[in-house]
Amino acid sequence: MLQTRTLTALLAIFAIAQSAPAQSTSPRLGRWKLKSTNPAPASNVMTYEKFGESGMKITIDAVNKDGVKSQWSYTTNFDGQDEPITGNPGADHGAVRVVTPSINEIVYKKDGKVTQILTNVLSPDANTIAVIYMRQDADGKTSNVTFAMYERIE
Repeated sequence: MLQTRTLTALLAIFAIAQSAPAQSTSPRLGRWKLKSTNPAPASNVMTYEKFGESGMKITIDAVNKDGVKSQWSYTTNFDGQDEPITGNPGADHGAVRVVTPSINEIVYKKDGKVTQILTNVLSPDANTIAVIYMRQDADGKTSNVTFAMYERIE
C-alpha cells in the first residue's frame, strides 16, 4: 500500500512539474504553415520561438511562385514598442501588443510610417492562426485588406 501511495505521489509531482512550464509557455510557440491553394514551390512558414523572459522571436520563411526564397524576422515583448525587423524590404520596425490572450495586433513600419496593420487570432484549440492584413498607403489610409490562415505544423 505504501508503494502505491509513493508511486501515486511521485506521478502527481511529475505531472505538476511537467505542466508548470506549459502554463508559462505561449500556445503560439512552434511552426505554422500558410494554408494556401497556390501551387508549389510557393509557401510561407512562420516560426515563433521563446525570446527572453516573456518575449517571442518571429521568423518568416517564404518561397514565391518562382521559387525565390526569403527570410525575415524580429523580436517582441508584446508591449507595443517598435523593434527592428531584419530582412523585410517593406518594413524596418514592428510592434506587437496583446489585445486579448488569443488576439495580437501587429504594426509594421518603414521609415517611421505605418505600412501594415495585422490582427493575429489564435483559435481556441491553438492549432490555427488567422491573420487579417491591412496595408496602408502613403497617406495612412487602408489600401488593401487580405486574410490568411496558418496551421500548426510543429
